[in-house]
Amino acid sequence: MKFLMQFSRILMISLAGELLKMILPLPIPASVYGLILMLVCLSTGVLKVNQVKEAAVFLIEIMPVMFIPAAVGLVNAWGALQPVFFQVIITIIVTTVLVMVVTGKTTQFIMKKSGGKTNE
Repeated sequence: MKFLMQFSRILMISLAGELLKMILPLPIPASVYGLILMLVCLSTGVLKVNQVKEAAVFLIEIMPVMFIPAAVGLVNAWGALQPVFFQVIITIIVTTVLVMVVTGKTTQFIMKKSGGKTNE
C-alpha cells in the first residue's frame, strides 16, 4: 500500500505538470513542469523524500525498458537516418560528454557550497 501511495503522489505531480502545460502558453513540455513541481515540493518540505523514494527508485530501475519503443522507432527510420548517421553519432557523443561535464561541475559546486552535506 505504501508503494501505491508513493506512486500516486508522483502521478499527481505529473498531472499538475500536465495542467500547467494546458494553462501556460509556454513551449515547455509538461514533464518539465512536473519535474519543477517535484523539485519545489521536495525543496520546500511540502513533500518528503521518504514519501516518494521507493516508487522513484523502482521507476529509475525500469527506465531502460522505456527506451525499447524508441529503439524500435530508430530501426524503422533507418532509411532516413542512414545518410546522416555519422553526424548524429558525433552529435550524441559531444552532447553526452558536455552534459556529463556540466553535471559534474554543477554537483561539485553545490557540494562545495553546502560543505558536502546531503539531505538524506
